[in-house]
Amino acid sequence: MRRNSVLVCVLLLSCAALPSITPADAFQVRAEPHTVDPGDPFLVRISGLSNVLHPAASFAGRMLSFVPCGEDCSVAVGAVDITLKPGKYKIVVSAGREKRRVVITVQHHISPVIRVTLPSDKVTLSPEDEERVAREENLLKALWKERTEKMWDGSFLMPLHNDISTQFGVKRIINKKKVSFHKGVDIRGKEGEEVRAPNSGIVVLAEQLFFGGNTLVISHGMGIFTVYMHLDRFDKNTGEDVSKGDILGFVGSTGRSTGPHLHFGVKVQDTSVNPVTFSKLKL
Repeated sequence: MRRNSVLVCVLLLSCAALPSITPADAFQVRAEPHTVDPGDPFLVRISGLSNVLHPAASFAGRMLSFVPCGEDCSVAVGAVDITLKPGKYKIVVSAGREKRRVVITVQHHISPVIRVTLPSDKVTLSPEDEERVAREENLLKALWKERTEKMWDGSFLMPLHNDISTQFGVKRIINKKKVSFHKGVDIRGKEGEEVRAPNSGIVVLAEQLFFGGNTLVISHGMGIFTVYMHLDRFDKNTGEDVSKGDILGFVGSTGRSTGPHLHFGVKVQDTSVNPVTFSKLKL
C-alpha cells in the first residue's frame, strides 16, 4: 500500500514538472510560394493554431489579414509590389506570446520593355481631361483602402479564357520619356464575349472612366479587388452581389483602347499583382 502511495506521488510530481502547452505553442507557419517575382502575390498559411487566437503579421509595411481556412488553420494573402527590390524579406507572425518567422525571397526580374511613339495629343491631356483623370484616380484610391469581411470562396478563376496579348509588368516607354508599368493583363477577346466573375463579391464600381472606358470593380473582401476595363457594356451594377461564374459584362473597346480586349487587374492590400499568378494561389 505504501509502495503504491509513493508511486502516485512520484507521478504527480512528474506531471507538475511538465510545462503547460497552449494552442499558440504548437502553431507552424509557411509561405506559399516562398520564392516570388516582383508583382507576385503569396500566401502565409498557419496550421495548428486555434481560431480563437488572432495572429498578427505584416509584409513591406502592410498588415496581413488572416482568415480561417479550416480547423486550426488560418491564411493571409500578401502582395509584392512590382518596384520592390530583390532580396530576402522576413515575416514575423505573432500569436499571443509566441512568434514564428518565415522568409519570402523576391527574385531579380527584368520586365519586358515596349517602346511606343504616339502623336503628342494622345500623350498630353487637356486641362479638362487632366482634371477628370485626377478625380477618377482619387476615386479608385479610395476604393482600394476599403476593408470588408471575406466574400470569396476558394481559388480565383480567370474571367476570360483567351490568350494574353500584354503581360503584367510590361514597362512602357512612350515617346522616349513617359514610363509606366502595365498593372494588369490584356486578354484577347471578340466584341460581345462574356466576361465572368472569378469569385464571389460585390460590385463597388461600374462607371465609364477616361482611360479604362466602361470599368467594373469587384470587392472580394479583406482588401482584395478585381478590375475589368474597356467593357462594351455592363451586366452588373454598383451594389450588386456576384457569385463565381456570373456574367459581369462583355468585351469591348471603350476608353483608351485600340481594339476589343479585356484589361484584367487584381489589387491586394492596395498593391497591383499579377492576375495570372494570383489565379494559381490555392485559397
